[in-house]
Amino acid sequence: MTFSTVIADIREERRTEGRQHWQVLLEHAGFAPGDRGTLEAVARSGARLSITVLAVVEEDGEIWLRVEKPLMAGTVVKAHVER
Repeated sequence: MTFSTVIADIREERRTEGRQHWQVLLEHAGFAPGDRGTLEAVARSGARLSITVLAVVEEDGEIWLRVEKPLMAGTVVKAHVER
């Protein structure tokens, strides 16, 4: 499944061995726990970004995506869900 949406929120999940792990919240939650996938965005420079969704976590009724690279809130993304 593929859909377009916007990053609604971002937070740092943890730091491990100098690496940061992030969670992003989408305005449209087309992901469910157990899903994997990618988020595609275009940087201000015009470069295309592809961010792997490592895990999907449900917390207090919200679906957060675990990613290794942050995307700013308000960023338009194309989401590809693998079930």
